Amino acid sequence: MTAAESWYAERTYHHADFPAERIAAERTDSVSVCLPARETAKTIGPILHTLMSLRDRGVVDQVVVVDAGSLDGTPDLAVSHGAEVYQEAALLPGYGPALGKGDAMWRSLSVLSGDLVCFVDSDTEGFGEHFLCGTLGPLVCETDVDYVKGFYRRPFRVDGFDLPDGGGRVTELTARPLLSRFYPELAGFRQPLAGEMAGRRELLERVPFSCGYAVETALLIDVYREAGLDAVAQVDLESRQNRHQPLGELGPMAYAVLGAVTARLERDGRLAPTGGDPFVSFEGSALVAHEEGLVERPPMASLRAAT
Repeated sequence: MTAAESWYAERTYHHADFPAERIAAERTDSVSVCLPARETAKTIGPILHTLMSLRDRGVVDQVVVVDAGSLDGTPDLAVSHGAEVYQEAALLPGYGPALGKGDAMWRSLSVLSGDLVCFVDSDTEGFGEHFLCGTLGPLVCETDVDYVKGFYRRPFRVDGFDLPDGGGRVTELTARPLLSRFYPELAGFRQPLAGEMAGRRELLERVPFSCGYAVETALLIDVYREAGLDAVAQVDLESRQNRHQPLGELGPMAYAVLGAVTARLERDGRLAPTGGDPFVSFEGSALVAHEEGLVERPPMASLRAAT
């Protein structure tokens, strides 16, 4: 049995193992929930309604929305539901403009107060409390778990019809092949790019955060290297529906995942430096270079140590 197979058998859970009542009864650590948000007014209201209910029932202590300058009313909706709301650009402004989701997650650590930190996406349709409770559950109820990823089946919506599978295109065509080839111990993760993840603050503050779309891949590899395979787990959240990116937008996303992996291979001496060339795509008949190099924020613990 490979390391990935052994880990999969031991550290894969189902959200039904962690109902809200169990977490509220067993938890001893404070819990913060963060939702990075950008133009999510259509979905964030029901999500926050669920999260605030969980707060009232003793499952979590703090619910924070980190907004990316949304113009569709997302911040006002979040405030009306009782969440703490911050603009990502106002957090740690000395690092300049925020550079995507990963940067927002990193900056959020400066205002999240919990011993346990859970990130959930703000564009999920039909959000149920199991998304939060399932992701958080192993940290609260199992021993020696420091980091958790959710996984799910992601239907692909085309012209009003939902196909059972096919929504995770970058996952299946980029992230999973790269991990299988270069980090086979992590091949058992069903959804390495899932936005639902939770970790102990002490661990999250010891690792860097990649900006933009590279964050999930980079965090998974760095947490594995920092804490070991036995300290990470995954939870089946069943099915999740959110908005799909057009095919033309997937190239830069896949390139960011590739950049996260190659940067770590270079760091470990397994790959010669590649130079970080830009991603090149076609717009009509023209070649267009996207100058979006990998940017990483330092471990938050290093900032605290310097003050």
